[in-house]
Amino acid sequence: MSRLTLRQLGYACVVLGLVAVSGVSMAQAESATSLREAREAAEARDQQRLMGFLDDQEALEAALEQARAEHENAQQQHEALQAQQAEQTDRASELSERQAEQGAALSGLLANLARHSSEVRNTLGEESLLTLEESSLPPRLDDVEVLERHQLENVVDRLATLTARTGRAERLSMPVADANGEVTERELMRLGDFAAFTEDELLERGENDGNLVVLPRTPDAIGGLLTDYYQGESSVFAIDPTQGSVLEALAQQPSLWERFQQGGYVGYVVVALGILGMIIGLGQYLYLVVVSLRVKRQRQSLDQLQDNNPLGRVLLRFEGMDKHQTPEALEARLDEAVLAELPRLERSQPMVKLLAAIAPLLGLLGTVTGMIVTFQAITVFGTGDPQLMAGGISQALVTTVLGLITAVPLLFVQTALAGRSRYLTHVIEGQASATLADHLESHTPVVN
Repeated sequence: MSRLTLRQLGYACVVLGLVAVSGVSMAQAESATSLREAREAAEARDQQRLMGFLDDQEALEAALEQARAEHENAQQQHEALQAQQAEQTDRASELSERQAEQGAALSGLLANLARHSSEVRNTLGEESLLTLEESSLPPRLDDVEVLERHQLENVVDRLATLTARTGRAERLSMPVADANGEVTERELMRLGDFAAFTEDELLERGENDGNLVVLPRTPDAIGGLLTDYYQGESSVFAIDPTQGSVLEALAQQPSLWERFQQGGYVGYVVVALGILGMIIGLGQYLYLVVVSLRVKRQRQSLDQLQDNNPLGRVLLRFEGMDKHQTPEALEARLDEAVLAELPRLERSQPMVKLLAAIAPLLGLLGTVTGMIVTFQAITVFGTGDPQLMAGGISQALVTTVLGLITAVPLLFVQTALAGRSRYLTHVIEGQASATLADHLESHTPVVN
């Protein structure tokens, strides 16, 4: 019984020592303000655990085995950390020796390579057409301490590849996003870092993922060159040295239909009136041309009068007159016949002249309404964004241009109509006067 008691006391002392160490460790982790309370609480828990171990022999032995296992585990971790420290020390010594062997020259080379590699990556990035392929850019060397041979070769090879691509025309197969956002594999051609295009569309790098996307609008001046150059039928191609600024400006240039739509409702009215005037004027001019041809044929055959031309109708009326009237009466009747033909020859001229005068006034109306829209935009949004004022300014300028473009051709048409009708009138009057003179001469008695 005494041996058991001594043995229990020994176990109790060991456990008490482990618990005391554990209590001290826990107490050191607490805040300085509550150190005393934590120590007293730990001592109370340790005393309670000790009484429990004294009462239970098996729990005491299990706690002792657990403490030995934790001690062995801590010892193994300590040895592993010492080994890792020794390995890192050896590695640091090796790197220091290799860096010392390289000397100042290779250290400077590494610094220059790291700087140039970073500059190339920052400059090209995902915006350049040279970096469409994966792993095109040189690697970053900012975190490299000792320059390796394969690193040097990698940087030089990639820089040489990028330099060669700047002066090369290549055919590639790359994913391309169209205007609807659908990505498909398409054949394309790349001209250095200046242009990438398919058979009929220009391409650019996307802003988000860097993939190729189709330009919203390919300028007409360049679209005609794409197909011939892509198929190898021509060696002429337009290059944008500004890396896309000129192409973007050309792509934003509106077409003739878009420019016409900028005029608004006033522009539609001006153009409609201009078309109406041109139809009326051209129709009348064609009529006068036909009449001129018929009058010309009638002058060549005055003995066969026809009623399909003004000259023939005037002469037919003269033949039907009473020739016994006085010369003044015959002349008046003949003038009446000529005047009866003038409305047909001069018709449509007042309408064309009126439309030519109205068109610039409607253009001025569009200018005023466009400026009203501009000032309304300034009142609401201020002058910070010029695009908000562009609509009103475009309407003001486009309607003025449409008014002038409409008026100028109508003035030419009106002048042509007036000249042609005046010529026919002079021909008819002259032939009628000649016929009257011949009749008077033939019926005048000869005085001996």
